[in-house]
Parts: sequence; structure tokens; C-alpha cells
Amino acid sequence: MAPDQAAQSVGPETTCPMSPEQARYLGTVMRRSEGDEVRLFNARDGEWLARIAGLRRDRGTFILQTRLRTPEQEAGPVLAFALLKRDATDLVIRMGTELGVSRFIPLITERTVGQRVNGARLDSIATEAAEQCERLSVPVVAEPARFMDFLGAWNPENTLFTAVERLGEREFSEQPDKKPDEKQIGTFAGARPGDGILTGPEGGFSTAELDAALARPFVTPITLGNRVLRAETAVAAALALFDARIRNA
Repeated sequence: MAPDQAAQSVGPETTCPMSPEQARYLGTVMRRSEGDEVRLFNARDGEWLARIAGLRRDRGTFILQTRLRTPEQEAGPVLAFALLKRDATDLVIRMGTELGVSRFIPLITERTVGQRVNGARLDSIATEAAEQCERLSVPVVAEPARFMDFLGAWNPENTLFTAVERLGEREFSEQPDKKPDEKQIGTFAGARPGDGILTGPEGGFSTAELDAALARPFVTPITLGNRVLRAETAVAAALALFDARIRNA
């Protein structure tokens, strides 16, 4: 959990107030009490060992003791994904947070099933996932964007790795520079922090959408193997491959 502290310097013996949710969780779920030690972390202050100085039903305080980790920047990608059914979208946010996504961009495509999202709910899922995996930062979940608007707004200095089903069967006669090298398929060659991953909806992108994406010079098509994956599985596979590439670069 992250200390709910205003933007100011912190150090040993700094007092941090709990949010009502934190107080209820610690007292009711975790059965913690005054004097117990917990770990607090956020992107600005890093991770601290802290002591519960007071705890009531919906309020309490922490006292910082020792810094365990200094702040660090996430090296993960931007994940642009076609909105899925609610449970699948929740899973994408949870897995993506644990696998290092820096920012989520939900997309509305031609085959998108659901186009309404509860932003507060997705933010809460991302926060819980960050706490679960002891990640210092919580990724931003952007408002849903339409596919073509997203392509138009993408920073061309960053590569957008686009997962394409049956990539080896696709015709690249009009775009020979986009034909993938078999040795590079799925390897995220040249990937850097800040690059993007684009995954499609149930049923995949339409032909028009793929043509529009592949026409952009910043788009690099990739395949995630010779199996047709569920949309949420494709997200997990792509993120794991990207993370492995960045860490081993």
C-alpha cells in the first residue's frame, strides 16, 4: 500500500495518515494493530518500513522508519488493447500491472464487444495489483479511444508492436518493408521502454484496421506463435516477451 502523503519530503519518523480504505483493510482483513510493522511504497518516495502508530475503524497513522527501496522508473510498455468483456478487461488490467505496463489505452475497434468502462473500477484494480506485486508505481488507465484516433495520436518516435494473427499468411506485396524476418518474430527486436504493444479484440482486428495500422511507419507487426490465442492470453504473452526483451537487452 502507498502512503497517502501530500507532495513533501519524507524521512524517518515522518507521520503519514491512512486512508479510510487502508484503515479498514488493515484492521478488519489483515487483523493488524498499533505497533505492527508494514511496508509502504509509492512512485515518489520509494518503499519504507513503517510502524502503525494508531488504528481505528476508518482512520489511522503510520510512522516511517527505514527506506527499503529508492524510487525507480518502470521500464514497461504502453499497452493499447481492444476493450473486452468486463471480466476479461479486469484481467488485462491486473496482469498488465503485474507485468510492468506503464500506461493502458483501452480501444474501441470495429469488433469491440463492450464500449463502456468504469474508470474508477479499473484504477482500483490497477492499484490493488500494484500493491500485490509490490510495484512502486500505479499505471495510468486512459479513457477509451477509437482505434483510428489512437493511431493518429501515437508518438511516431516510439515503436508500436502490433500482434497480428496468422502473420506468416498475410500478404505484404504492397508493404515489403513490413514483412517480418522469421528470426525476429515475437522477439520485440529493438524494443525500448516507452514503446507500445497493440492487441486486438475477440475475433481480431478487421482487414481495414490492420491495413491502416501497418501503413504507419512506426508499426512493427509481430506474431505470438502459431496458435490463435484468446485476447487476454495474447496480452499476457506479449507483455511477458516484451519484459524479457527489456530485461535482457
